Amino acid sequence: MISASEFKKGSKLLYNDEPYMVLEYVHVKPGKGGAFMRTKMKNLITGLVHEETFRSEEKFPSPDLERRSMVYLYEEDGLYQFMDQESYEQIALNKDQLADVLDYLKEQAVYDVLYFGDRPIAVTAPIHLDLKVIDTPPGVRGDTAQGGGTKPATLETGLVLQVPLFVQENDIIKVDTRDARYIERVKK
Repeated sequence: MISASEFKKGSKLLYNDEPYMVLEYVHVKPGKGGAFMRTKMKNLITGLVHEETFRSEEKFPSPDLERRSMVYLYEEDGLYQFMDQESYEQIALNKDQLADVLDYLKEQAVYDVLYFGDRPIAVTAPIHLDLKVIDTPPGVRGDTAQGGGTKPATLETGLVLQVPLFVQENDIIKVDTRDARYIERVKK
């Protein structure tokens, strides 16, 4: 059980029989009456964000959330197939459930799938992912005054991001999936 006075950014709670995550919170102590918490919460199933106000002494149960490591296999007819690494059970997720990681789906890569009860509700990509550069214009020496220039590159997943001028087609680069940022070129 978590009380409203213990809310922090990222706290998870069960509200109206659905899992929620606290995005923002403000503790308000009016001159008259009891203190309360004004929160902005995200429904972990639907992704909808809304504001709620709770009395500080209200208590909420913790949701039954479980993370499982799963391998992305392939996409067929708009369904993305994942396989549990322990039980070898396969699940199919649609595009809406993968909105946050669609640009980082690479076959045979391992992803964290968040379950609420027996239902998969969210997929998290690994923090760093090695992806192949499919298309990028050639970098020309002298394009910049300081040598820190960048150019757009299209990766094997369809993601387009800025890379240094020395990166060429067919290079493998390491990408930070939290902010779609180039980290380094990977040695072959």
